[in-house]
Amino acid sequence: MAASVDTPTATGNRFRHILLTAVALSTYGGLACAGALAAPAAGVNGGTILSFQIAQKPLRDALVDLGTQARVRLIFAADSIPDILVGPLNGTFSVPDAIGRLLGGTGLTFSSQDGAFYIHKAASASITLGPVRVGGTVAHESATGPGVGYVATNTLTGSKTDTPIIEIPNSIHVITKQQMIDQQPQNVMEALRYTPGVHVEGLGGFANGVGSGYNNGSIVQRGFATAQFVDGIRSYSNSAGETAFLERIEVMNGPASVLYGQTTPGGLIGMSLKKPTDTPLRNVTLGFGNWGRYEATFDVSDRVTKSGNVRYRIAGIGVTQGTQTNYIDYHRVGVLPSITWDIDHKTSLTLLGSYMYTPGDGINMTQLPPSVLLDTNGYGRIPRSRFLGDKNWNESGQTDAMFEYQFKHTFNRWIDFSQTMRFESSEFRNKTLMRGEGMVTDQLYSRGPVETNWPSTTIGLDTRVGGKLPIGPVQNTWVVGTDFRQYNSRDSSLSDDTPGNNGYPGLDGYTLVNVYNPQSNYVPCMDIHSAKCLVSGYQSHQNYFQEGIYFQDQLKYKGLSVILGGRQDWVNYHGYTAQTSNENATHTYTYTRTSALPRPQAAFTWRAGLVYQFKFGLAPYFSYSTSFVPQSSRNWQGNLFPPLTGKQLEAGLKYQSPDQKIFLQAAAFRIEEDHYLITDPDHPNFSADAGRVRSQGFELSANANLTRNLRFMASYTYDAATYLSTNLSDVQEYANGTTGGTISEKGKYIGEGIPRNMASAFLDYTLPTRYLKGFGINGGVRYNGFTYSDDVNSFKVPAYTLFDIGAHYDFGQATPILKGLRGQLSVSNLTNKYYITSCGGTYSCYIGQGRRVYGNLSYSW
Repeated sequence: MAASVDTPTATGNRFRHILLTAVALSTYGGLACAGALAAPAAGVNGGTILSFQIAQKPLRDALVDLGTQARVRLIFAADSIPDILVGPLNGTFSVPDAIGRLLGGTGLTFSSQDGAFYIHKAASASITLGPVRVGGTVAHESATGPGVGYVATNTLTGSKTDTPIIEIPNSIHVITKQQMIDQQPQNVMEALRYTPGVHVEGLGGFANGVGSGYNNGSIVQRGFATAQFVDGIRSYSNSAGETAFLERIEVMNGPASVLYGQTTPGGLIGMSLKKPTDTPLRNVTLGFGNWGRYEATFDVSDRVTKSGNVRYRIAGIGVTQGTQTNYIDYHRVGVLPSITWDIDHKTSLTLLGSYMYTPGDGINMTQLPPSVLLDTNGYGRIPRSRFLGDKNWNESGQTDAMFEYQFKHTFNRWIDFSQTMRFESSEFRNKTLMRGEGMVTDQLYSRGPVETNWPSTTIGLDTRVGGKLPIGPVQNTWVVGTDFRQYNSRDSSLSDDTPGNNGYPGLDGYTLVNVYNPQSNYVPCMDIHSAKCLVSGYQSHQNYFQEGIYFQDQLKYKGLSVILGGRQDWVNYHGYTAQTSNENATHTYTYTRTSALPRPQAAFTWRAGLVYQFKFGLAPYFSYSTSFVPQSSRNWQGNLFPPLTGKQLEAGLKYQSPDQKIFLQAAAFRIEEDHYLITDPDHPNFSADAGRVRSQGFELSANANLTRNLRFMASYTYDAATYLSTNLSDVQEYANGTTGGTISEKGKYIGEGIPRNMASAFLDYTLPTRYLKGFGINGGVRYNGFTYSDDVNSFKVPAYTLFDIGAHYDFGQATPILKGLRGQLSVSNLTNKYYITSCGGTYSCYIGQGRRVYGNLSYSW
């Protein structure tokens, strides 16, 4: 309730200023004099990092506390301060940062002059600060920002407009920055472990945690492979989703083709990269962990100009570690610089670029049968650390580079314009021994030497015009846009088919190893132009162009929200494949190329839904949406596959507490897709059209900031994915290696790692200061139900339950000289449970990750 008055005002305002100052002095006494009315202390300036302890209270009282604790002058007109609650604000900040956090969402801003801070009403186009609690609620939350605790209330992914999640008639879940800090995931795949409707790590160490690129089947949404989008643009990068570069992750379950083009009916993963902040940010971390992990990161953001209309941010990471498997390592260095220029109060431009070099991606290419991993042959299970490759042929890595710009302009209060463009270049390469013919005896495993190089480039552009146009009492939010995507790839691989000698006879060019006593001395012979080597190769050149136009209208009348959208897509594909070989009588090089054929495809997709939000926070909803995915592959007869087309019905309930600290969701869904592709049971090197499949079930989730010190999340998923209509059949193959009869796939559950039941819960608690100031603990549990091994449900892969724990300590809470220093320890799979994530028939099963310990020291100033 205190203010200092230094600027001329009208007589009435001057009287109120004097009265307010008198009230402040009589109410707070020395507190006000030392704070809001005092001159800055020597050595204190806007850039100094100070510790603030401000409880939740009226804004005017909080400003007095801030001025007192920082010993700076805060000057404002009494009638300009709204009677609202803000805070709490606890931690170390610069003075401008602290003021900005208290004023966020209040309609006020500030400027500084001669050591004083002047608080006044913001211009209509002022910069929105990050999420700040006002009266126990979030006054404004950026739809691409970090969220608050474990709760995010706004989304951009769900509608391409800044919309409350409760008004979107689809299941949307946000992995906030705080969740990532507490759980310490090392990639996007790990960050999604507690998300409903999403199954991750189904391929164990065979995947490296991205939603596109090599082995992306390790992230599955509602029974279908996912697609990853970065800042709203489809990404095929093999290194996308480095968590050190992300502000938040959004999961949209269900078809998203209307806004994003060709996506599966399961949904998409949307990631928001770090961008310049409105207030200074400085953070460095040093990490450590088992398997020899060492990591360092930095994240710095500040103003370039005094006014703050130009701001920068740069984040970087360097990490090296082994994995649970000997000789399989992970190494990465990367940098993400960005700059934002607010050209004027209506126009802004953000430029981003990144470079990521990953010489070792940690992928374990070994695929072992259930007879070994489930120990059906009685020899005992093999340890996770067992390496069945060869140190002489053991490389796997990626290189990625990206440039992106985001441009926004507001024409008036009804129309705005935005455009995002990204160019990315990604290259995957490996030299490894992959599964050959699998187990040729109950102990001998055959391996096929392979060398792969897969460079690709992607250019994506999304341009849209939208705004808010009221129609009488109806709020109307509209968007019309167009996007295109150009994807080019040049995939090539070579296989060494030269008969090996490894202490065992060569078998059709495969080299053998005893899985229970591995001894390997493979000598590469990968020169396709040498008569000494027998080498075959495969090349695939793809040029893919997609263009779409879309529209969407969101209508809101009182508690009723209706959304309607449509999209027309055009896709053109040019490409060819080629077979290379020297496996002939004269060992001469041959090259056989298929003809390049244009394959234009087009489709219209649409969505419609409605939500009714009751005043007490409950919102039932219903929606219908469709999807479209063009195909470029052929069956074994050389015929092209038709596009994948899907549709979904979804109904659910959402609840958001009035203070926005609790968000609950329940969703029931039924998805059907035509022309679902699987591995051809009779021709394993090709795909087959499995007809129509159905995935139906329900999801439950809860995200809550229960108290200032207690955060909680939980989820449950039931998903029954089955073949509705198919002419395919296959022989049942049991875990012990025996076979059964030929069974139709119709009515069977989709195999290879889609559990019907998943459940999880996670809690973080910071102890009250009277016990151990600054110390907190957390823990979680994850349950994954059994899965079937194949599409005729030959055998079940057992369910498993995993436990995670962690602890964190804010050193500055106990020792002021250590302000900004925070220590953290996270342990996943606490009991070191040995489990199989999934099996693909009897030829490939995958070991899950063992106990992983990761700790770090973080310093912010």
